[in-house]
Amino acid sequence: MEIYQLSKELVKDIYKLSSSFPSDEKYALVQQINRAAVSVVSNIAEGTSRNGSQEKIHFINVSYSSLMEIVCQTEIALELGYLTKDAFENISKMAKN
Repeated sequence: MEIYQLSKELVKDIYKLSSSFPSDEKYALVQQINRAAVSVVSNIAEGTSRNGSQEKIHFINVSYSSLMEIVCQTEIALELGYLTKDAFENISKMAKN
């Protein structure tokens, strides 16, 4: 599944970006954004393994919600000066795909 592969790439990109955040964010924004990124791919994996279409839809919706969390959190990181505008735009572009 292409969406699964793309979401795994998103996780790796988020982890790389968040590793450069200030150390005082280690247990705050870093944990939150990393958890949201893992949630995206995990819910895609779980949803595709379900038999019922309603269950699949539920997990895809949860995955999308986590993706929107990432957009919000990277916007906050941008405004705090933790991310460059290019990095933020790359993540936003990935989220739209």
